[in-house]
Amino acid sequence: MEKKHYERPHIVRLDAGMPSKAGIRSEQLPTTHIDGIAVTELIEKYGSPLFVLSEKTIRSVYQKAYKAFSTRYPKVQFAWSYKTNYLSAVCNIFHQEGSWAEVVSGFEYEKAIGNGVDPKKIIFNGPAKTWDELVLATENSSLIHIDHLDELYMLIEVAETTSQKPRVAIRVNMDTGIYPMWDRFGFNYENGQAWDALNKIMHSGKLELMGLHTHIGTFIMSANAYAVAASKLAELARSLQQKFNHQLKYIDLGGGFASKNTLKGSYLPGSDTNPSFNEYAEAISSALINSHFTPGELPLLILETGRALIDEAGYILSTVIANKRMSTGRRATIIDAGVSLLFTSFWYQHQVSVAQGTSQYREDTSLYGPLCMNIDCIRESINLPLLNVNDHVVIHQTGAYNLTQWMQFIHLRPNVVLIDEKGEVHIVREKEKLSDVNGPELLPEHLAKIN
Repeated sequence: MEKKHYERPHIVRLDAGMPSKAGIRSEQLPTTHIDGIAVTELIEKYGSPLFVLSEKTIRSVYQKAYKAFSTRYPKVQFAWSYKTNYLSAVCNIFHQEGSWAEVVSGFEYEKAIGNGVDPKKIIFNGPAKTWDELVLATENSSLIHIDHLDELYMLIEVAETTSQKPRVAIRVNMDTGIYPMWDRFGFNYENGQAWDALNKIMHSGKLELMGLHTHIGTFIMSANAYAVAASKLAELARSLQQKFNHQLKYIDLGGGFASKNTLKGSYLPGSDTNPSFNEYAEAISSALINSHFTPGELPLLILETGRALIDEAGYILSTVIANKRMSTGRRATIIDAGVSLLFTSFWYQHQVSVAQGTSQYREDTSLYGPLCMNIDCIRESINLPLLNVNDHVVIHQTGAYNLTQWMQFIHLRPNVVLIDEKGEVHIVREKEKLSDVNGPELLPEHLAKIN
C-alpha cells in the first residue's frame, strides 16, 4: 500500500455570505487531460516543460469569430497575424480556414510565401520595410500598408522600376478614446496627416490605392473604440470618393481584440469582463453600415486579430522543482517553466491549475520559474493547493506571443506539440539542442584553445 503524504493540521476559513470585490472564491478542478490526452502522458513522452496547442480549439474559436462578423456584415476577410504565433502548423490551420496572412517584416513575408499563401493574399504591414522587400511585394501584387512618408516616397521610386503597380493602403492613427493613443505608427487622422498622404498617393499616379488601415492598440477592452475608428475611416473614404471619384476596395480594422486572459490588477476574470467577438462585430459592422456607403459600395472588411484567436488554444505543462518559505513566511513553489517561455506573465494573471488530485488545503503561493533571475515570477500571488516535487501544473491561455517572443536564456527551449482534431499528437517544433545555440557562432582561431 502506498504511503499517503502527511498533511499537518490546519484551520480553514469558510468564505460564506456576500462576495468581496474579487467575487466569491471558487475551487478549481484539476486539469488532468487536454483534448482527451492525459497531461502526465504528454509530459512523460515529450518532456517538461512542454507547450501544447489544440487544433480543435483554434478552429472552433476562428469559426466563432468569423460567424460573429459574417452574420452582421456582407464582406468579411480575416488575415492571420504572423507575429502572434508564426509556427507553420498554426498559420496553416488559419489559412485552411480561409484566413489571409498579415506580416510585419521580410522574415514573416518569406515565411508566409513558404507556407504556400497566395502573395496577393498577404498584407505587408510594419514601419521597417526595405527597398528589396517593397520590390518583391510589389512584383507579387501583395497589399502594402504604408506607415510613413519616407516609405511612401520610396514606393513611388520602386514603382518606376517594377512591372507591377504597387497595391497600397495607408495606416491611420486616431483618437478613439483609448489612451495612450497609438500614434507612433501611420498617419494621424485629426491633424490632417492621413488626408495629406492620400492626396500625395492619388496625385502621384504611381500607386494603386486599395484601402485604409488602422490598428488602434492592443487588448482593447472597449468595442465602441472600434466603432469610432470605423466611422473615421469611412469619412476618409467618403472624402476620396468626393474629390477623386475613387472607391476603396477595403477597410482594415487591424487587431487588438482582447482574449479571455485576465490582465494584472483586474478584480474579475477576463472571461467575464472582456468583450466578445459578437460585441466587437456589432460595433464595427454597425458603424460601417450606418456610414455613407450604399449597399453596393460597402468595402471588404479585413480583420487582423491574432491574440483573441489563439490564446485559448495554448497551454504550458510544467513540473514542480521545489517548495520553500520566503522570509515573510509566504509559500513559494518553483516550477520548470519561467518567464523566458511565458513572456505574457508580465501582464497577465494566467490561470494555473494542478494536473492531479491534491488535498483540499490551499494557500496563497508565489509561483516562480527556474531562471537564476529575480524577475522570474509566473504569479506573485495565487491560491494553490500544496504541491509536491514532480507534481504537474497546467498554465492556461498561452497561445499568443509566447512562441514568438520566447528566448533561449539559461535553459533551452522545449518541445511544442499540436493535438489534432482526431486526438493525435504531433511535434510541431522540436526542443532545442546545444548545437542549435552554438551553430551560428564563429570562434576566432586565437580563442580556440584554453589552458
